[in-house]
Amino acid sequence: MNDKLNNDKLNKKDSFSFSCKRELSCFNKCCQDVNIFLTPYDVLCIKTRLNISSSEFLERFTICPFTEDQKLPVLLLKLNDNQQKDCPFVSKDGCTIYEDRPWSCRMYPIGLASQKIRAEDAGEEYYFKQEDDFCQGMKQSTNWTIAEWIKDQEIDPYDKFSGMYKEIILHPYFKKGNDLTPQKMDMFHTVFYDLDKFREFVFKSSFLKRFDVSNRTLEKIKDSDIHLLSFGVDWLKLCLFGETTIKLRGEIRDKEEAEITAHC
Repeated sequence: MNDKLNNDKLNKKDSFSFSCKRELSCFNKCCQDVNIFLTPYDVLCIKTRLNISSSEFLERFTICPFTEDQKLPVLLLKLNDNQQKDCPFVSKDGCTIYEDRPWSCRMYPIGLASQKIRAEDAGEEYYFKQEDDFCQGMKQSTNWTIAEWIKDQEIDPYDKFSGMYKEIILHPYFKKGNDLTPQKMDMFHTVFYDLDKFREFVFKSSFLKRFDVSNRTLEKIKDSDIHLLSFGVDWLKLCLFGETTIKLRGEIRDKEEAEITAHC
């Protein structure tokens, strides 16, 4: 697969030509031998579509590569172990989970880059066009602006929940050169990717004996993955960065609070 990235910075008003259809000779080729990074919302949508737990989805369909200079876990879709190295969800007729396909599949052939170093920064975000030699879709006459493409591919829900993810990965804590311990890396992975495991941790461990969580919040996070993810982000802000986003039960001295935060 010959991937090329166009360095031209695009905005939502810029246009491009693209159309994907079964009649093209390249149909499904973009689903072979490719790195598909999964967002937390991707995992939510696909595991719900498959009606399996997040833990089972992670075990069966993902890999989590790790390098020495890596500060946070990343998740990749595990490709089939065959000559084509194709996506486990692709068939001869196309994507079998099309309505819940990952963000990167929806956006193709457009990519998104960011120069932000903190979540609150107004750093530049821009789009770019991927140029794959095999892709005949880019030679079609159907024209889109990037804004039209985003609407057509129903990207807005994915972008909405990516904001919660960016609150953590672009936190000033990392700008100062801090790294996460293996234990905190596991917390990050659990909240963003293994929500069913996090829900079990909240309701079946000593969590609720240590943290003051309202009944209203408990009702929301019991059955809603979206509310649970939002709650998990608050918990990460407490455990990773020491922010008082979730209250501890009782009157706890500063020293005791710091110790609990360090080991939560």
